Amino acid sequence: MPIKIQSDLPVKEILEKENIFVMDENRAVHQDIRPIQILILNLMPLKEETELQLLRSLSNTPLQVDVSFLMVASHEAKNTATSHLNKFYETFEQVKNRKFDGMIITGAPVEQMEFEEVDYWEELKEIMEWTKINVTSTIYLCWAAQAGLYYHYGLQKRMMDHKVFGLFSHKVKNRKIPLVRGFDDEFLAPHSRHTEVPAADIHACEALTVLAESEEAGVFLCMAQEGRQIFVMGHPEYDRVTLDGEYKRDKGKGLDIQIPKNYYPDDNPDNKPLLLWRAHANNLYTNWLNYYVYQITPYDLAGTPF
Repeated sequence: MPIKIQSDLPVKEILEKENIFVMDENRAVHQDIRPIQILILNLMPLKEETELQLLRSLSNTPLQVDVSFLMVASHEAKNTATSHLNKFYETFEQVKNRKFDGMIITGAPVEQMEFEEVDYWEELKEIMEWTKINVTSTIYLCWAAQAGLYYHYGLQKRMMDHKVFGLFSHKVKNRKIPLVRGFDDEFLAPHSRHTEVPAADIHACEALTVLAESEEAGVFLCMAQEGRQIFVMGHPEYDRVTLDGEYKRDKGKGLDIQIPKNYYPDDNPDNKPLLLWRAHANNLYTNWLNYYVYQITPYDLAGTPF
């Protein structure tokens, strides 16, 4: 699948070196097809790293995907250059009158705060409400999944007595639902969080359907409104060394951090981590784009009866 991005987006060169088909605006306008319009609200501090991870994840179908990046205006990013944000990101005011086939809202390192204490919470609530009528299907990742379950369904998160950190095994539920089509009975996925929405509360919510769950890490994947809302509790988009970087960063700060589970061979941080979750991560995003975005939205988004 060609990913349509701005020709000078810094991660473009990395994607091309990985043999991922990216297309700039000049080539895209000469193709007589309507690309799938995907909006990514990037709440992570290292925005370029997250851009790369998500663009990789969206690169495995024959569809043409036109990606736009969104930032919150009510928070000042401290780890990404202002020039990068001004050039490649839009604010909600700039996009709120448009419609999108799909949207991804990323996690954020604010999980130990109450939702209402987050400085962009009011803006995020406005965006989540807006998705109901302007986006065909929205994926909420990690903290955003907890925020979405709280905002849309009133489910509370809770602090855990230890950080869920590493690779965890999950079992597929409701196999006939297209989002998990092609998944093995059990699969690995990365988690990195101090909080959770209790599995019992998710199962008790009639609006939600659980699609994958772990005995150790809880619910990994659930959805509502026949896929209009998809909640992913972990980080399937993480690359090989993301958990490694988080572990060594926290270790360097003197924090009490445990070695990520099931991640380093022989639990030795000097060993190169094995990439054991990429196939299922790609499958998740491919199924989403195909069954919950492409197959649902009409050619003319402007006339979409949401």
